[in-house]
Amino acid sequence: MLRQAVRSTSVFSRASRLGLVRYQSSAAAVNGGANAAAPAATPVDPKIAQIVQDISKLTLLETSALIQELKTQLNIPDISFPAAGAGTPAAAAPAEEAKEEEVVEEKTIFSIKLESFDAKSKPKIIKEVKNLLGLSLVEAKKFVESAPKVLKENVAKEDADKVKAALEGLGAKIVLE
Repeated sequence: MLRQAVRSTSVFSRASRLGLVRYQSSAAAVNGGANAAAPAATPVDPKIAQIVQDISKLTLLETSALIQELKTQLNIPDISFPAAGAGTPAAAAPAEEAKEEEVVEEKTIFSIKLESFDAKSKPKIIKEVKNLLGLSLVEAKKFVESAPKVLKENVAKEDADKVKAALEGLGAKIVLE
């Protein structure tokens, strides 16, 4: 019996090296296929089996699109994995994730949006918008009257705060986004 097991194992290893055997359990190879008749797992629902067959026919791009759609439909967030060799122990990873959720990144780039303005201070705001954006008086008037509207985009925090303070001092309501 032992001699037969060794012989079938060596035949299996040679065949697998040559690519002749796809997948075969080592127990079935050692026992000469005696375990091959035993069920390997619980039966699969035909609906699930059909889905698996359909997915296996997809191209790489189609599979990627499927994954993205499933993430969207099921509201699954993307998971980023740490780089290999980062030296972070696995037990510390949940603690780091909790800290990252608590610490909110401070924005450094803003869009300045004119929400509304006081009707009495409209001429002053038009003049300030004209100077800020380099518009003509007519263009600045149309711009202010079409509020809410974005004045500037991609502005550094310090500059955005200065513009906000200046316009709010004149009676405008400014929002930094």
